[in-house]
Amino acid sequence: MQILSGKEVAAHVRGHLKKDIEQIVAKGRRPPGLAVVLVGDDSASQVYVGSKIKACKEAGVQSFEYRLPKNATYLDIQKVLKECIDNDQVDGILVQLPLPPGINTDEVIALIPPEKDADCLTAGNLGRLFKNQHVIAPCTPSGVMEILKYYKHSLEGLNAVVVGRSQIVGLPMAQLMIQANATVTVAHSKTKDLKSLLQKADVVVVAAGRPKFLGRDFFKKDAIVIDVGIHRDENKKLCGDVNTEGLSKSSYSVRWCGADDDCDVVT
Repeated sequence: MQILSGKEVAAHVRGHLKKDIEQIVAKGRRPPGLAVVLVGDDSASQVYVGSKIKACKEAGVQSFEYRLPKNATYLDIQKVLKECIDNDQVDGILVQLPLPPGINTDEVIALIPPEKDADCLTAGNLGRLFKNQHVIAPCTPSGVMEILKYYKHSLEGLNAVVVGRSQIVGLPMAQLMIQANATVTVAHSKTKDLKSLLQKADVVVVAAGRPKFLGRDFFKKDAIVIDVGIHRDENKKLCGDVNTEGLSKSSYSVRWCGADDDCDVVT
C-alpha cells in the first residue's frame, strides 16, 4: 500500500503560503485573516476547526475563532457574521457545517458576502465553480486535488467515483475531477450495487458520512482511494468512511489517504 500523506502535502502547502505571507508582511501590509464560526459540539467539526486554527498559526494567517452553543439561534449567528463582515482584518469567513437542527443552512450561508466566502458555499461562488470560472473552490475537494497533484497522479482519462453528493464535498469534488478530464460517477444512498461500481474505479473519493462504511473488497488493486470522512469510533479514535483493516496487506495494493492522516485538511 502506498500512503498518500495528507500531512506531508499540508506541510508543503503551508510552507509555501508562509513564505508568501512573510513577504507581504515585510512590505508593511497585514497578514490575511480567516474567521471560523462553529455552532454546536459536533465531534468531527471540532476536529476540523482545531486543524484549521493550527494551520493558520503555522502559515502566519490571523485566526478569528467564534464558538456558539448548539442552542444558538439564527439571530445569534447573524450577529457574529456581521461582526466578521465588518472586520477589515477578516478576509475570509468559514461557517463550519453541519449546523445544528433547526438552523436553516442556506439562510446562514446567504449572509456571507461572496468576496469573504472562504469555502465556496455561496450560490454565486458555486455557480462560478460549475462554470469553471472560479477563484476559490471548497476546501476539502481542493485538498484532494492538491494531494493528487503533489503525488503526480493525473486524472486525465481515469474512471473516478465520488461517494457522496453533498454540496460541501461530493458535488464540487466531482466537478473539479471533471475539469481535470476524469470520467466521473457520483454515487449516493440510492446507488445500486455500489461495490461493483467501485471495483471498476481507478480513483475513489469517499465522502459518505458513514464510519467504516466501505471495506478493502470494495476497491480494485492499485486504485487511488482518498477518504475524507472523519468520525470518532467506539474507542474515541479518529476513523474515516473506509475500514482500513486489510488495506495494508502486500497482496492488496492501493494508494491511500485517510482521515487518520488529516488528508482533508490541506488548504
